[in-house]
Amino acid sequence: MDDIKNDNKGIDPIVFWVSVAISAVLVIWGILATESFGNAVDMVFNFLVGKFGWSYLLFVTVVLGLTLVVGLSKYGEIKLGKPEDEPEFSTGSWFAMLFSAGMGIGLVFWGVAEPVTHYASPPFGEGETVKSALVAIRYAFFHWGLHPWALFSLFGMIIGYFGFRRGLPQLPSCTLYPLIGEKGVKGPIGKAFDILAVFATLFGIATSLGLGAQQINSGLNFLLGVPNNNLVAIIIIAVITAIFILATVTGIEKGIKFIGNMNVNLSLVLLVVMIIVGPTVFIFKYLTQGLGGYFQNIFDMSFFTSPIENSKWPGWWTIFYWAWWISWTPFVGGFIARISKGRTIREFVIASLFGPTILSFIWIASMGGSAIWIEQFGAGGIVDPVQADIASAFFVTLGKLPLGNIMSIIATILIGTYFITSANSATFVMGMLTSYGTLDPSRKVTVTWGVFEGLIAAILLLAGGLSALQTAAIASAFPFMIFMCFSIAAFFKVLKKDYELLEQGEFIGTIDIDLE
Repeated sequence: MDDIKNDNKGIDPIVFWVSVAISAVLVIWGILATESFGNAVDMVFNFLVGKFGWSYLLFVTVVLGLTLVVGLSKYGEIKLGKPEDEPEFSTGSWFAMLFSAGMGIGLVFWGVAEPVTHYASPPFGEGETVKSALVAIRYAFFHWGLHPWALFSLFGMIIGYFGFRRGLPQLPSCTLYPLIGEKGVKGPIGKAFDILAVFATLFGIATSLGLGAQQINSGLNFLLGVPNNNLVAIIIIAVITAIFILATVTGIEKGIKFIGNMNVNLSLVLLVVMIIVGPTVFIFKYLTQGLGGYFQNIFDMSFFTSPIENSKWPGWWTIFYWAWWISWTPFVGGFIARISKGRTIREFVIASLFGPTILSFIWIASMGGSAIWIEQFGAGGIVDPVQADIASAFFVTLGKLPLGNIMSIIATILIGTYFITSANSATFVMGMLTSYGTLDPSRKVTVTWGVFEGLIAAILLLAGGLSALQTAAIASAFPFMIFMCFSIAAFFKVLKKDYELLEQGEFIGTIDIDLE
């Protein structure tokens, strides 16, 4: 057991070099044979969505149910830590960090784009109608609500439990300890899980970086007339990648922390200004009715695969989202676990599941709701530009409101700062995953992953733009989802034993554990 607790700051040669080798092959393939790479991406998308799309829906829905059961049941009393451990952060700071983790490039990109797209092309029924406007907010809430945050919450809970309560390194492989033992964790199965976590994180963040670059490009086009094309987007990726790699090399932790805090403040400023200058009463009405539609239809939406209509809509939306969230699970789950030592499982679930969900709903109702109001009751002119360039949605909407130029400047800065902090954090997580779970991976390792992030994001844009980015998330998430099933089984096996001992006033401990 003690051998697993490896504080070695060197790389794990198997996890690191296998991950680097496969990443290098993909990068070289994408550069030398972009069309072939793009065709392969399309083939993977059609295969996974066509044959296994239903599995993403079932998995994420089951995860939501399990998260609620664990958090709200007797098991919620168990701490993510030893009995004497106390929280490291105040409740206010802790919640602010959870909020920061939930607000990112994705929500800024899709906060307007998704409701407007669903309004124009709903999953069923006619577009640009009153009914499609209500369907739009319902599905936007669904894709950014309880389901994705349940993924982060449950995996974060599992990582935090095995890390802080059982004393194991915070690696995905270590969550399998109750099933495969020490030899299994150190063997091919454990290494494979860690490698998959690296690729899930790598392609998940590359998807976000690609979306962020497209949106920054749209913002610069709106504000300064900069051409809106892949070349400019790739230049943006290169510049931002250089910035966050520089931050990693020079160790400007305070600078990154400052930017992270600025993200939260700018998001709140933008949200408040939008509520004030936008259609305020409509926003709150839309939020309220959207909540009603969301909870009334949550079961139908959770299992909607379109087997009769044979529509591609679930694949391009719900399945993509669920895969994207799964690919972010090692990253976000690990982050929220690390800041939650000493919290009970119940506290953790309530804060990580419901808090970010509520904030996401308010953001979507404000940003997306303003766009729908403009289409239904205002001057219109949003649907066509969004259908031509989905990355322009936010800026097209802002341009039709008072203080639009000022808000567009804030939004462009916000996307850039989210870009930097997300990429910097992801490189750190991948460094940790390839360095025995150490909390202080070497700069060479983090720089390596930073370079790969930028390269893969650029290649995916060239290989097919948004569709390639979506496929990358779906493909990287599928094998990780399978391994996650075993992590969940291992967690419940130990949790039951832990609670039985807790009732007897005993602590399960970290050494000589009886897992049978």
